[in-house]
Amino acid sequence: MNAPLVSLRTSIVLAVAAGVLLWLSFPPVAFGPSAIAGVAALTVALWRARVRRGWGLGLVAGVVFFALLLEWMRVIGPDAWLLLTLLCASWVALIGAGTTLVTRLPFAPVWVAALWVLGEALRARVPLGGFPWGSLAFGQPDSDLAGWSSVGGAALVTFVVALMGAGLVAAFLDLRAGQRVRAASWLGGLLVVALVPLVLPAPDGGDDIGGAPTATVAVVQGGTPQLGMGAMDVRRAVLDNHVEQTLLLADAIASGQEPQPDFVLWPENSTDIDPFADQTVADAITAASRAVGAPILVGAVTSVPDNPNGVWNVGIVWDPESGPSQMYIKTHPVPFGEYVPFRDVLANLIGRFDRVPRDFIAGEDPGNLTIGGVAVGNVICFEIAYREVVDAVVDGGARLITVQTNNATYGGTSQPAQQLAIERIRASEFGRTVLVAATSGISAVIGTDRSLVEQIDENETGWIVAEVPLNGSLTLASRIGQWVELLLCLVALAAVAASVRARRRRRRTIA
Repeated sequence: MNAPLVSLRTSIVLAVAAGVLLWLSFPPVAFGPSAIAGVAALTVALWRARVRRGWGLGLVAGVVFFALLLEWMRVIGPDAWLLLTLLCASWVALIGAGTTLVTRLPFAPVWVAALWVLGEALRARVPLGGFPWGSLAFGQPDSDLAGWSSVGGAALVTFVVALMGAGLVAAFLDLRAGQRVRAASWLGGLLVVALVPLVLPAPDGGDDIGGAPTATVAVVQGGTPQLGMGAMDVRRAVLDNHVEQTLLLADAIASGQEPQPDFVLWPENSTDIDPFADQTVADAITAASRAVGAPILVGAVTSVPDNPNGVWNVGIVWDPESGPSQMYIKTHPVPFGEYVPFRDVLANLIGRFDRVPRDFIAGEDPGNLTIGGVAVGNVICFEIAYREVVDAVVDGGARLITVQTNNATYGGTSQPAQQLAIERIRASEFGRTVLVAATSGISAVIGTDRSLVEQIDENETGWIVAEVPLNGSLTLASRIGQWVELLLCLVALAAVAASVRARRRRRRTIA
C-alpha cells in the first residue's frame, strides 16, 4: 500500500495530538510513555504521505510540542518564545519529511527512529551551537527505557522511544493486513527492547581507579529576593542570602547536626558582583568558607581582563585560607541570553537586548576542578543539556558532576523541573552522582540510578549535606555514546537516500 494511511484532515488532528502527547512526557506532567504514543500518532499521520505534506505535518506537531514545552520562554518575551518554538519545530518538520520516505522501506520503524536521532542531533548543534532541550530522552527519567542511557547515551534512549512508537504502528498495520507473524515479531521485539533495561546493571557509583570511595558534599540554596527578569537585580542580596545559609550550615556542623563537608557548592550567579573587583564581596565569601571549614565552589560573574566589553560566567574554587584558585569559565554561553549574535544589527531593533550590555565570552577548557581533594566536573546551567560538555569533564577524570544553575528567571514555570529531568538522565548516562545547586530551586543530589537522593524545592532556602560515591569507572555510553549517535544518524541518512533512489527507479520504470 503506497497511499497515505489517513486523510489530510485526520493527519492534521493526529499531528496536533502528537505534539500534545510529546509534551506530556515532560514536566509538569512528566508521563514518559506518552512520548511513545506521540511518535506513534505522528507516524500514522506521515506514513507514506507526500514529502511536502510530511514537512507540514511535522511542523504542526513541532510547533504544538515546543510551544507547550517552552512556555517558560514567555518570561523573556512572546517574540522569543515564538521564534525559539519555530526554530525547534523546523527540525521536527524535517523528521516529518524524512518519515514519509523511509516508511516506504522494509523495517520502516528502525529508520523512523534513526530519523528522530538525526533530527535531535542537528537541533543540538545548529544554529549557534544548537538547543537540545526537548530531546525524547529527556522526558524519560522515570521510565525503565532510560536504562538504555548508560549503554548508548541519550541518543539511544531517543532511538528506543521512537522505535517503540513507530513499531507499534507497524505491528498494527501488519495485523490489519493479516500478517500475524510479522505483527507478532514486531511486538516481541519491542517487548525485548522494553525489558532489557530491567536486567541491565545500573551504574553503581563504585570506583575502579583507587582513591577515596566517597565524599561528603554540601549544596546551598540561598534564594533570590524576587523572580522573573529582575531576579538578579538586587545582586548584593543574592550574595548575602548564600553567605547567610552557609553560616547557618557552619553552625549546624559545629553543633554536630551535620557532618563536615569536603566542599560546598553554591549556584550560578551566587555573586553577580565581581569578587576580584570588590573586596567586600571577596571578604564575605572568605568568611563563609572559613566558617564552614571547607572550600566553596562559587558561581560568579567576572570581568574579562583586557576586554571591557566582555564578562565571564564562572565557577571559582574559593579556599578558606588562600582564597580563589581554580576557575571554570562557561564554555557554552546561551545566545541572546548571555551574548547577542549580530549585536550591531539586533541591538538597534530589539531594545530588550539592553539587559545584555556586555557579551559573555566562552571559555576554552572543560570544568575539571579539584575541590577538597575531589575530582569534580563542573557544568553551568543549560550546559547540562549538551552531551559534549558533560562528556569532556568525564573524559577529564571527573568522579562527580556539579551543576551550578540560576533558574530564578523562570521561577514558577516548568523550566526548573525540565532541567532536573535532564540532569537525572545525565547521571545514569555517565555513571556519576550529579549535584545541583540552584539560586531559587531546584537543588538536588541525584544518584547514578537517576534517583533523587535529596532535593530543595523552589522558593525554599537551606542546604543539603550528603555522602556520595566517587566513581572512576566509565559507562559504556561514556566510551561509545558519541559513536552510537553518529551511527544512527548515518543509518537515517542512508535510509532516506535508499528511499529516494527507489522512487526514482519506480518513476523511470513507469515512464
